[in-house]
Amino acid sequence: MLDKKKKDRIIEKYKIHKNDTGSPEVQIALLSAEIKELTDHLKTHKKDYSSRRGLIKKVSQRRKLLHYLQREDSDSYEKLTRQLRIRKRSEDTLAKEDEVAAAAADRESAEEEKGKSKEKKA
Repeated sequence: MLDKKKKDRIIEKYKIHKNDTGSPEVQIALLSAEIKELTDHLKTHKKDYSSRRGLIKKVSQRRKLLHYLQREDSDSYEKLTRQLRIRKRSEDTLAKEDEVAAAAADRESAEEEKGKSKEKKA
């Protein structure tokens, strides 16, 4: 958990307008700080599985917010990922929809061929 002073400093640094606490930029920055604290905690407390689960939830939430920010405001996304030193997911690690469909079609045709060869043997 971030203490109030750290949280206020982060909000002050990443806010867009005077009373901003909920913009994606601020939320991502806060989550990044919490993720860093949890990561440091887990380095010394390796068997703290509850905290590990919380870390995974925070990373997932941050990833969703980053995806939203990239979709809505790519310039802000680029700036924020540079400032926070967040690594981006490589496009080639993500499966493309057409590749997934082609793999499914290949799998189906292979299963059909297996079925036909079994019928011939019987």
